[in-house]
Amino acid sequence: MNNKPTIHDIAKALNINSSTVSRALNDSPRVTLKTKEKILKKAEELGYKRNVLASSLRKNVTNTLGVIVPRISRHFFSSAIQGIEETAYLAGYNVIICQSLEQLEREQSIVNGLVEKRVDGVLISISMETLNYQHLEIVKNSNIPLVFFDRHCNEAGNSNVLIDDFKGGFDATEHLILQGNKNIVHFSGPNELEIYKNRLAGYKAALKKHNIAFNPENVIVTRLMEDDGFKSMQTILNLKQKIDAVFSANDMAAIGAIKCIKQSNLKIPDDIAIVGFSNEPISTVIEPSLTTIDQSGLEIGKTAAALILSYIENKQIPEKGENIVLKANLIERNSSKRN
Repeated sequence: MNNKPTIHDIAKALNINSSTVSRALNDSPRVTLKTKEKILKKAEELGYKRNVLASSLRKNVTNTLGVIVPRISRHFFSSAIQGIEETAYLAGYNVIICQSLEQLEREQSIVNGLVEKRVDGVLISISMETLNYQHLEIVKNSNIPLVFFDRHCNEAGNSNVLIDDFKGGFDATEHLILQGNKNIVHFSGPNELEIYKNRLAGYKAALKKHNIAFNPENVIVTRLMEDDGFKSMQTILNLKQKIDAVFSANDMAAIGAIKCIKQSNLKIPDDIAIVGFSNEPISTVIEPSLTTIDQSGLEIGKTAAALILSYIENKQIPEKGENIVLKANLIERNSSKRN
């Protein structure tokens, strides 16, 4: 049984037309200030609450953003979500947070669900399995603004908020070279994803600058989980050719490598130096502390949210898309510094 007061109850109590009550509650200029005040007072007395969802749907807006990330548990993505939510809240928007768990099928289902919920915009960092983007066409065809952040697809017309992955990969590798390392292994993610392509390109560019030949066998491609880093390091240590450093495309695989090296009774960085990427909180407390590339998830989230809100508020999505690239910073710690 529904006992919630309606506009009809307010109208009956004041002996006025329901349409006048509706206009007053929507702050229409067609209703005098005196009548508005009388209606608002009676609405409060009766405990009337507006149906915000119904009102939003009538206006074809929901004041809601959909956010899709690979894993909420990753510090970078939780920080990005924080930045998105803070920016959205200040603009009067709510956020629906979803995680793909690195699965394309799950990501496809989430995208369809967000469109069905009539979100006003979608922010996405694609999964490792996302090698084509047909499932995102439904967003564009529904005239819903779409912004990629961190992991993106390099197609014309898309808007992206990224860090400079190439420069991050270059700086990480050059730092290892300047510490005296020559045979540097790179732990990469799937090379179909632009961020890992760019980090690998930065690695290659640093080797070339310092006249070190690129060896394809020194690039190990995994899903960059901690266990992947551990197993990759085991494989490396069993090779006859000695390596002296590792640049990992994320911190988790780098931490797995550190654990494997320590179990092998080798010293870090004296025997093998390590640099990661993303500046996870654990990178400061693991022993030795991990040199890494800082990518501010908070800043990326705020920037991505501000961009999509500008599209929504202006009711205009640029045909050519926009790219916003933020700076990546090297944070030097004990895993790479040689005396």
